[in-house]
Amino acid sequence: MLPVTLKSAALLSMWLALAPLLQAENWPVWRGPRGDGSSLETQVPTHWSAAQNIAWKAAIPGVGHASPIVWGDRVFVLSALLDQEDRVLLCLDRKTGRILWQQTVVHSPLERKHTLNSFASSTPATDGQLVYVAFLDRQEMLVAAYNFEGRQKWLVRPGEFNSMHGFCSSPVLFKDKVIVNGDHDGDSYLVALSRATGQTLWKTPRENHTRSYGVPIIRELSGRTQMILSGDKCVASYDPSNGRRHWVIDGPTEQFVASIVYNERANLLFMTGGYPDHHILAIRPDGVGNITQTHVAWRTTRGVAYVPSPISIGDYFLIVSDQGFGSCFEAKTGKLFWQERMGEHHASLVSANGLVYFLSDDGVTRVVKPGPEYQVIAQNEMGEKCFASPAISQGQIFLRGARHLYCIGKLPPASSAASQ
Repeated sequence: MLPVTLKSAALLSMWLALAPLLQAENWPVWRGPRGDGSSLETQVPTHWSAAQNIAWKAAIPGVGHASPIVWGDRVFVLSALLDQEDRVLLCLDRKTGRILWQQTVVHSPLERKHTLNSFASSTPATDGQLVYVAFLDRQEMLVAAYNFEGRQKWLVRPGEFNSMHGFCSSPVLFKDKVIVNGDHDGDSYLVALSRATGQTLWKTPRENHTRSYGVPIIRELSGRTQMILSGDKCVASYDPSNGRRHWVIDGPTEQFVASIVYNERANLLFMTGGYPDHHILAIRPDGVGNITQTHVAWRTTRGVAYVPSPISIGDYFLIVSDQGFGSCFEAKTGKLFWQERMGEHHASLVSANGLVYFLSDDGVTRVVKPGPEYQVIAQNEMGEKCFASPAISQGQIFLRGARHLYCIGKLPPASSAASQ
């Protein structure tokens, strides 16, 4: 038997070796486990290139802007095979990048879309049992569920969807529900489906019948569960259990793409958008009914993003405009600390290690330390166009380029599959 001191030393060494793995997270939905682009991991790469610190690089068939999601030893991504008019779900081995299976979700004519959109822009979602995907099938939203072996469990069409800009509605998960934003140029709606069967559990009409692509975030705020999104000419909070609205802010513009983020220290929600008017709003989340005149803590028209979703970390709110101006604000007051030119951006911001990752359309990632002064920790170039947002899991970053999926960082040990 080992002496107590040696046993303690051995246990301490084992704990230190496992500590980074105990903090490992899956990246199961759009913008990760909290839906806001944040990772709690501390061992995330800051330096790489197309040839350095790359665990693997996998060619992805077709095209698409959907971000990858990661669960344990599986990576999932959507793509569109243009010649075949197929929209597909792919499953890759996270250790090697090998495509394990590919399933056609829908075969239908390619829809009309904006030049900056793709035919596979909606990020899938997973609960570790099933993978949920959303596409446009002619003039209907299509949502389907697959197991990890690639077998379809259900497929439903919960409502009409018409938009001259195409489709990009990423599903989110709440308890037993899959929730999808159906804002479009018609009878807009939010819809919750059963994870198990695809049955519609609730469907809430939206008032203004206007296209938007904002993905909701879900938080416990002001003593209630709130699902908040911008779109349909408003910013609104709903109860994800039943679809009933808590509060609404009119406008401040017509169309939205970026997701809401929340800053706990300031107790503020941040909205950015959109078209035709450009606004950033900081919103207090404790309202009831129409709070347009009462709950906007601060607003600005500087540095606004239409497509890229922002991030809030510590005392700061960071954002990058589509044209490529990165900005850092004081979250509580809206004071602008700095604004820097970074190149055109459509990928959303992510954070880890107390740092924020800005990925430009040209595949350049600037790793920035939030604060009153602009501090670039690293600048990494992939040499490939990138429009999808990054995913972070088990100390690795997954970047989807125009042709490839990259796994950045060291390969994890065989026993390190995340269980969260």
